[in-house]
This record gives sequence, C-alpha cells and structure tokens, in this order.
Amino acid sequence: MKTCSNSVRTSETHHLTSSPDTLYLIEFLLILLYFPMWRNLCLGTVETLSHCVLSSTRERRMSSIALYYTLFTEEESVKERLLSVSGYRIIQDADIINEVAKRYSLDNDKVERTLFGPTSVFNKFTHERERIATYVKIVLSDFLNQEGAVFSGLITHFIPPTINNVLKVGLFDEKAKRLQRAVSEGLSERKANKLIKKQDETANNLTTFLYDKQVNDPSLYDIIIPMAGKDADSAVEVIMQNYHKPALLKTDETIQAIKDMALAAKVELELIKNGYTPAVISNNNKIDIQINKSVHNFNNLASKLGSIAESIKGVDDVEVHMGEDYQISIYRAQEFSLPPKVLLVDDEQEFIQTLSDRLNTRNYGSYPVFDGEQALEFLDTETPDVMVLDLKMPGIGGVEVLQKTKAANPGVEIIILTGHGSESDRKTCMDLGAFAYIHKPVDIKELTVIIDKAYEKVAKDKLESA
Repeated sequence: MKTCSNSVRTSETHHLTSSPDTLYLIEFLLILLYFPMWRNLCLGTVETLSHCVLSSTRERRMSSIALYYTLFTEEESVKERLLSVSGYRIIQDADIINEVAKRYSLDNDKVERTLFGPTSVFNKFTHERERIATYVKIVLSDFLNQEGAVFSGLITHFIPPTINNVLKVGLFDEKAKRLQRAVSEGLSERKANKLIKKQDETANNLTTFLYDKQVNDPSLYDIIIPMAGKDADSAVEVIMQNYHKPALLKTDETIQAIKDMALAAKVELELIKNGYTPAVISNNNKIDIQINKSVHNFNNLASKLGSIAESIKGVDDVEVHMGEDYQISIYRAQEFSLPPKVLLVDDEQEFIQTLSDRLNTRNYGSYPVFDGEQALEFLDTETPDVMVLDLKMPGIGGVEVLQKTKAANPGVEIIILTGHGSESDRKTCMDLGAFAYIHKPVDIKELTVIIDKAYEKVAKDKLESA
C-alpha cells in the first residue's frame, strides 16, 4: 500500500514532473518506455503524490473560520475580502437563529431576544436562556460538520475551544478609532456612540453568560487583530497566514470534538427539561457532569442526573462529581420544566415581597414591582404568564395597568388582588379582560389555585395558536 504525508506540496510535484534540461528529459522518457518496472514505479509515485495533494486540499476545505468583530472595525470589508480569498460561504447569526426557530418551533425574535438580550428575571425559574443556548449548540454542530465556512457574529462564541479545526478570530479597536470610522460613514457621533455601547453590552452579556468572561478576553480567540492602522487586506492576510497552519486541518479528533459538542448539548437539554442546570462536558462520548451547588443528598442527585444522561443516544459512560465551584446553596428539584412566570404589582412593598418569597418556595417564578409605572416598564422587556395586580396604587392605578397590558400583551392573564375594590370596580376589571378578581387578605393556597388555572389558560392558548 502506498503512503503519503500531508507535508507534500504542489511545488514538490512540479519538481518531479519537470526538468531543467531537455536532453535529460528525453533520456528519462526512453527509460520509461523500455523498462516497464521503472515506468510503473514512477507512475505510482506521481499517483501517490497527486492523491496526497488532493487529500490535503479536501481536508483544508473542511476547516472553517469564526470571525467576531466589534462595530466599526472595517468588519464588512474584512468579511467580503475573506469570503473572496477563501471561497467559503458565510454563516451569520440570522442563519443559526432561523434554523433554531424552524427546528424547535420558536419565534425568531424570541430566540434572538433570549440569546442576546439581558437575562430575564424569570430565567432562574425557567432556564429558558440555557435551553435555547443548547438548541444553538446542537444546530451549530450540524453546520460545523459541513464544508468549510466563515462563521460571523455573536454565534462564534458558541463554538467551544475543543473544536480545533476552526480558527477563532477577533477584530477589535479603540473606541475613539471606531467612532472616527462611524462618523466617516455618515453617522452622528451620538448615534455611533449608542450603537457601539449597545453592541458591546450585548457581546459582553453573552460571553459572561457562556464563559464568565468579557468579550475581549484573549482566551476566547486564537488570534486577536487590532484594526488600528490596518485595512481589510492586511487583516485578511494575517487571518489566512494563521489559517493555513497544519494544526487547523480537520482530523478524526476534531470530528469527534464536534460530536462531543452536540452530545453534551443534548444531555444538557434533557437535564434542563428535568429542572437541572449542572455543567456538562463530553469527551469521546463519555459524559462528565459537574455539580456546583451543595445539595442535601449528593449521591441521590448524582444517580438521578446519571440516569437522565444515560438515556441519551450516543452516551457511552457518565460520571457525576462536584465541580470546582461547588458551594453552599439550597437545592430544590423542580416539579415543572417551565414554572409559571408571575409578575406581582402592589405598592405595599413588605406584603408583595413576602408574597413573592412564598410563591418562589412553591416553584412559581415570581417577581415583584411596586407601582403601575414599574409594571409597564417591566412589560417593555419581559412577558410574564400571569400578573397579580393591586387595584388602588398611587400614580398609575390598577385599572390603567390592566387596560394597557391587555392592549399590548393580550396573552398575559391578570388577577386583580385588592383590599379596597367595589362591585363596580370588579365589573369594570372583568369587562376589561381580568382573569379573576379577589380581595385581600387571601390565603396562599387559594391564590396558587387561581394562578394555576390562569397558567393553564395561557398554556392552552399558546398551544392552540402554535
């Protein structure tokens, strides 16, 4: 069997197939003509070298580049030039978000908002951001298995450092230089400042969520390119010089690393569905689960998590142990993968905070605000399932909050909880779409029964509209 080395280059084959002296070439051809053994040997050598070159080319095509950039760092020119030089296709945030939304029957805006927006105040109860992040990892692993590509944008941060055949690149520059470029492109300095701040905050929020690191942390990249004094051509030259290093060739190990990325995400997703959020690592189909919170019965929890992980197809072995960040905290197994998100609105702060604490211990994701204005501001960025609303509050009263909430978010079910309402108030609220109208003081069991019924209606409406 013939063997080859990836170190063979086209220039070497050129040396074997051409001669500086025509006479020697003629003599060589005559030898091939009259001595079949030499002819077969030489032709075999050429065939082997050709196979090596083609094999190397195929492997190189299978490698990819991940390009993250801050705004106004010549990013569009760099992308355009990089695509031209590499011949690869581009995969951007929108491509991954669209595929996640399609595959898991989600709204595109919801996926983007959950991934790249501030973490919801209800997330500690729903783990929605962690769940959608696992969707992204699963989808992204499929893209990584395909032919070479340039991954661009925030999605590049979901590619773990174990995927060695992807060159991770960061384009950065000083804020003053970025502002100068933005102004030269026709933006006002105020507008540019706002855009830069928003994008930087979004990126830092994501990398903090994923790795507990700032977006400019060097450990997140293979190379960082400061764009001060550089144009797109020089930046791409640096990228391609690093990209053509042998270490980036796709190998059996990198193929397995992509499989491990997907497998870990699938295990993580199943754990989240059961109310658990430990750290999950896969290495050659062996799952390592790290628990970073102290629990009452570690062995019992380890057994539960191990059983869940072993149920996932492709898992060969599971180990559960205490992580490096293991610390004291109260563990409570969740009864539902997605508990009700309840917004509490009342100007009696002590009462509403106590109510929130009592609901949280009963596995309701509650969050208190203390007047109507705070409630409406909250609804600009969050969508609770159920709102428990006081009627009589200073400033914006309960009736106005009810009206505006139902106009903007008709799917939110609202329970009026008041100590001062009349029969006329009750009729007005029910006519405006309130789910229930109850008086203070209220028994916590009675309130949770009503919240459950309201949540059942929300779930049913979502199912019917899907």
